[in-house]
Amino acid sequence: MQTQNSSLPLPQCDNLLRLRRQVDERLALRLPFPESELDTVTQALREGTLAPGKRLRPLLLLLALGDLDADPAIGLDPACALEMIHAASLFLDDMPCMDNASLRRGQPTIHLRFGEDVAVLASVALLSHAYGITAMAPSLSPRQRNDAVALLARAVGAQGLVRGQFRDLHGTGQSQQLDAVIATNQLKTGSLFTAALELAALLVGADRALTAHLRGFASELGMAFQLLDDIADGLSPEQTGKDCQQDRAKATVVSLLGPQAARQQLATHREAALMHLEAAGLAEGELASLMRQLLG
Repeated sequence: MQTQNSSLPLPQCDNLLRLRRQVDERLALRLPFPESELDTVTQALREGTLAPGKRLRPLLLLLALGDLDADPAIGLDPACALEMIHAASLFLDDMPCMDNASLRRGQPTIHLRFGEDVAVLASVALLSHAYGITAMAPSLSPRQRNDAVALLARAVGAQGLVRGQFRDLHGTGQSQQLDAVIATNQLKTGSLFTAALELAALLVGADRALTAHLRGFASELGMAFQLLDDIADGLSPEQTGKDCQQDRAKATVVSLLGPQAARQQLATHREAALMHLEAAGLAEGELASLMRQLLG
């Protein structure tokens, strides 16, 4: 298994590495195991999900719990569900009918390795499994389980990831307006960032004001992260672990504004994200530290 080389590497601090190791260990246990050598779907979903990655969405949830004086361990199963949903979205995003990608996380994409039929079925299986482990998470109360499943379903559904992916595929190319591109980014990339922070708010019983600031932070961070991804689109696969020039036919913030203005926009998102953390009393916590290391 190759190691992913990323244009946006995860900071190598002890706590992040420890939490990421916990997520990987829990993922390996929570994912279904192949029943036989012929169980290709399960093999594909395990290999695709466990491929080396930053685990950024699970880490956002766990770091937020720590910042909110809760034990991150209570969020491990929902964190794994977030990573499963993210992996499922990548399986579909890479398909020939979508981005037609050949490389993901330093490896051939799932549809190239296992076939398009297996990629679709593995994605569906991953989504259902993510809801299942959330619904049975032992560290959550029955009410929290119900609310967490509903939250994840909204993040994935027709007003979340699915809508964002459709808009991304069916936009009008370089003629798209900036507001439309930003809205698409928020749906496609920001949905799971927001879900991660909303899950943290749910697990600690945060009030409306705190939840709103956590949601606002996630939204700004998600848009900044997508901007970094767009800026890195011209880098080589050795640097990013995935195909380059995937966005050449699409309107992006970078193509519409230019690299310099896009970086200024990134700085604006960074400052807005920090303002939300300050309002939440979390400006000196782990989330703020991660954001500063990721975004500069």
